[in-house]
Amino acid sequence: MNPTSLLKDAFTGPGAVTRLAGAALLLTTLAAQHPHPAFERGREKDLFSLVPNWKFFAPNPATHDYHYLYRTLDESRETSPWIELDLIQDRKMIQAFWFSSRRTEKAVFDICSAIIKNIAKGEDPTGSPPFRVLAEFIRKQIRDAPNVSEVRGFQFSVVRASGHDDSEDPEVLYVSTYQAMNPVSPGFLRAA
Repeated sequence: MNPTSLLKDAFTGPGAVTRLAGAALLLTTLAAQHPHPAFERGREKDLFSLVPNWKFFAPNPATHDYHYLYRTLDESRETSPWIELDLIQDRKMIQAFWFSSRRTEKAVFDICSAIIKNIAKGEDPTGSPPFRVLAEFIRKQIRDAPNVSEVRGFQFSVVRASGHDDSEDPEVLYVSTYQAMNPVSPGFLRAA
């Protein structure tokens, strides 16, 4: 067979539509991996999410780690020293394949990023949903901690560090006001 008839057979005959659709999907998938926004057009028209996104790195990768510290206020109004929450586990080989516990770390990181964005805009994050979720997460960590005496409230802090780079000092990004350990729910929730 000559090359012209092979090419003609690829576009005609039985299975031609499937081959053409597969070739179009392959080309669209390859083009969509390019970082330039012009190549995103194929994905914008993809109503059924058929075009995968295999970009290896995030568009804005994290360059710092957040550390969460808290201190408690007991019933006699004594303040504890700052205690760091240890959210990051030591990595195991199996986690290269299955790492569901990473979701908690990622969720807390994303919530903290939202709080820091609010602060950068000059807004008080205290009433925002991300703040309430983070405060409740820390409240649960305090309740689950061993040897916790009667805690009246707590205060938490978010510190940014560069990870393994010791040349950069950690930076305190946010220190909350004291939060009640047993917050009073709004009136409309108590009535229900």
